[in-house]
Amino acid sequence: MKREDGLLTKRFDKLLIANRGEIAMRILRACHELGIKTVAVYSDADRNAPHVRYADEAYHIGAPPARESYLVIEKILDIAKRSGAEAIHPGYGFLAERAVFAQACVDNDIVFVGPPARAIDIMGDKQEARQTVKAAGVPIVPGTEPGLNDEEMIAAAAEIGFPVLVKAVAGGGGKGMRPVHRAEDLPDAIAGARREALSAFGDDVVYLEKMITEARHIEIQLL
Repeated sequence: MKREDGLLTKRFDKLLIANRGEIAMRILRACHELGIKTVAVYSDADRNAPHVRYADEAYHIGAPPARESYLVIEKILDIAKRSGAEAIHPGYGFLAERAVFAQACVDNDIVFVGPPARAIDIMGDKQEARQTVKAAGVPIVPGTEPGLNDEEMIAAAAEIGFPVLVKAVAGGGGKGMRPVHRAEDLPDAIAGARREALSAFGDDVVYLEKMITEARHIEIQLL
């Protein structure tokens, strides 16, 4: 059944794991406990990896570089169809946060074990994510809107108060992010964050956010 949010939900008896390593093993163990058949994929480098031996079926997916194997959506969907897998679990990393992959699964009548494509899209853009949770009444860290020029951000930093973080809107993995403790260091930090963001993501839009020192991260999973 396809829900209003675009997520496909249905019972499945066979699942393809689009990942490797420890996360693949965790998914495999959970599936075995639930009586779900498993399909592993592997690159040349992972031919003898534990997840390949432990799965019910395993299919070669390409050369060692991830861009030639684990990141090729067409290959993964093809193996899912050939193996009869009714669902795909992306694990984390690789295609787990690619909205286009989540949507491709739904379009091919395959259950994507994860959030709907729209949710991935929203949370992949830091500023849109901030606005979405703010609209839902969730408190957010003080910061600026994207699109300000350098002079406007410097003025805003004085109001927010140091230390601040310069963050790329399209950022991830710490790229396009700069901590700044003093006003005189801000111009260089903005320029550096813009360069790194443009190189890594093709988008140099940055914004400021109050830096929370000694923060504690609380993660909640809804099953």
